[in-house]
Amino acid sequence: MDAATPQPRKRGRPPKALDAPSETREALVRAGLVALTEKGFSATGIDEVLSGVGVPKGSFYHYFKSKEAFGAELIDQYAGYFAGRLDRFFADAGRSPLLRLEAFTRAAEEAIARHDFRRGCLVGNLGQEMGALPESFRQRLNDVFADWQARTAACLRAAQAAGEIGRSHDPDQLAAFFWIGWEGAVLRAKLERSNAPLRAFAEGFFALVRR
Repeated sequence: MDAATPQPRKRGRPPKALDAPSETREALVRAGLVALTEKGFSATGIDEVLSGVGVPKGSFYHYFKSKEAFGAELIDQYAGYFAGRLDRFFADAGRSPLLRLEAFTRAAEEAIARHDFRRGCLVGNLGQEMGALPESFRQRLNDVFADWQARTAACLRAAQAAGEIGRSHDPDQLAAFFWIGWEGAVLRAKLERSNAPLRAFAEGFFALVRR
């Protein structure tokens, strides 16, 4: 995702952007999203988020009763952002349905490279460290993946109706396969600092569905 890192506060002068309570909360969420897409939940401390935004700890607990509640909010915020992103690609009338999914993969490759392969998928990051996370996150993360798969399956069904993929394919299974593979490719891209894993998976997936 393309989240800008908020600037730290100058001593003695609260930033104008945080004058309103809602703006303070939004700044905390933005900083948290950046931290979790880069480092994950376990490696991100509340003090780190606060220092990056220039907000005292007391203000944090005014908006979020715990780090767990903060993490749950970040999952929900990211899920909403990403669902909207998928919808924008999948509703693109200027492309055929399968080309819409291809355009999403290309844009994702550009985004991860733009951030020097430091930021991945917040939901994927949390899924990888689930053993160390609050159990309350498990269903939230499963629900997000299910939502992404459902949107992708709808796009693949449209591609099937348009004759872009064969009738023998099951769009729901293909969508599940896509997200399992894509999340793994994102992990490898961060590890290798290269788009090659993303491109390899995308090319393999589209070759498969076009057979």
